[in-house]
Amino acid sequence: MSWGTELWDQFDNLEKHTQWGLDFLDKYAKFVKERLEIEQNYAKQLRNLVKKFCPKRSSKDEEPRFTSCIAFYNILNELNDYAGQREVVAEEIGHRVYAEIMKYSYELKAERKSHLQEGRRAQQYLDMCLKQMDSSKKKFERECREAEKAQQTYERMDNDANATKSDVEKAKQQLNLRTHMADESKNEYAAQLQNYNAEQHKHFYIVIPQVYKHLQEMDERRTTKLSECYKGFADAERKVIPIISKCLEGMVQAAKSVDERRDSQLVVDCFKSGFEPPGDFPFEDYSQHIYRTVSDGTISTPKPEVTRTDPKITMGKAKGKLWLFGKKPKGPALEDFSHLPPEQRRKKLQQRIDELNRELQKEIDQKEALNKMKDVYEKSPQMGDPSSLQPKIAETMNNIEKLRMEIHKNEAWLSEVEGKVAQRSERRHSAEANHLVAQGRESPEGSYTEDANQEGRIQPQPSVHTEFDDEFDDDDPLPAIGHCKAIYPFDGNNEGTLAMKEGEVMYIIEEDKGDGWTRARRQNGEEGYVPTSYIDVTLEKNSKGS
Repeated sequence: MSWGTELWDQFDNLEKHTQWGLDFLDKYAKFVKERLEIEQNYAKQLRNLVKKFCPKRSSKDEEPRFTSCIAFYNILNELNDYAGQREVVAEEIGHRVYAEIMKYSYELKAERKSHLQEGRRAQQYLDMCLKQMDSSKKKFERECREAEKAQQTYERMDNDANATKSDVEKAKQQLNLRTHMADESKNEYAAQLQNYNAEQHKHFYIVIPQVYKHLQEMDERRTTKLSECYKGFADAERKVIPIISKCLEGMVQAAKSVDERRDSQLVVDCFKSGFEPPGDFPFEDYSQHIYRTVSDGTISTPKPEVTRTDPKITMGKAKGKLWLFGKKPKGPALEDFSHLPPEQRRKKLQQRIDELNRELQKEIDQKEALNKMKDVYEKSPQMGDPSSLQPKIAETMNNIEKLRMEIHKNEAWLSEVEGKVAQRSERRHSAEANHLVAQGRESPEGSYTEDANQEGRIQPQPSVHTEFDDEFDDDDPLPAIGHCKAIYPFDGNNEGTLAMKEGEVMYIIEEDKGDGWTRARRQNGEEGYVPTSYIDVTLEKNSKGS
């Protein structure tokens, strides 16, 4: 199958077909370009989406690290990698498909133009040969008519008796001339006809088939190139499938890593205060002024009047029991985090110790590097002066010492908090047991005396004061169980606290019950609570555990 033999007379249609082929190639190139832009915009929008929902790096404590949050952030990272693969697809399509199509389309247009110009030139040459042959044919026809006229004139003159001999001779010469011109035009026509037939044969069997063959090869190459581009388009997608599969697998793994039990524990660790729940509200008897009549009609002696307590004050004090002196203090944060609940204080102290340890390790590494540099300078004085490093080494040693002291101080606070939390847990369990036993023995209706002279019902006076009110309302001073020395000064602005100066020695009259406060007494008898972490406590051996 060849266009040159099958389509020898379809030059115009072939010209239209090849033009349609180039137009289709340009159309596909436009499709690839728009698909390329879609991939680029898709990747850009995915990256913007990931950036929008990624956590800000402003504070590491801003958001708890729940497994559901970590899984979501891992999914965002995988989605960001997926967006990168879409960019790879766009780049591959742009280089391997779109750029090659545009370049090939430009080359095909130039080649088609060259082949069509060659075919037109061959057709123009054949048309010129046809015109020459037709011109010689018409001349031969015209000369034949003139010769025929000259023949008729000669015959008429020759048969005319009145014609002179010279007229007959002249007509004969004219006939011979016309006959000769007719023979020459005949020979010219024959030559032109032979030449045209040869050119026509050459045109339709050699020149045009060759031109059409080139056009056919060009069109087939165009079709083949389209096939390669189609495949390259799919290959660009296929190459990133393994990585995209890994991204999707990573998303699945992130989903599987969500642990609801661990998240629940993180909520406890994040918000646990370490305080004990508030105790039971005491029963307040308002019937203590009602007297019972004895059986013989006499009125019993009224009981001594007991001070009535305002229930609002009792309620307020019970609510304030969560903190040592009422509500949570709103003052500035203390260095030992004693303004925080015990559990949160423990976490903060542990975080600070970890940070200090990291800083200490950096300083130690810097000291080792400076010492090595100093050794190098001592061995090779031309490289530097060893004494120039001494101030930096001294500064580093000073920083190391400060950091170690700071770590030791925070570790002491941490061990103190951990010990108090454990003591508080033990006391709570024992308090719950005692509470159950007390409820079993208590009579809901009060008790009656067996003495005949006191037949009135006696209602026990409930305790309506907070823990610290009871302790401060005691008439007899508590005995000293040890002494303490103030390590840091304390202003004692809150009610119930005792101000102290650094180095001041005081008596200990009550140990820390796990809330971070120790009850102390000055030499002048003034009592109050001081932060346990601010003092160095020394207890007497015979007073411990009493």
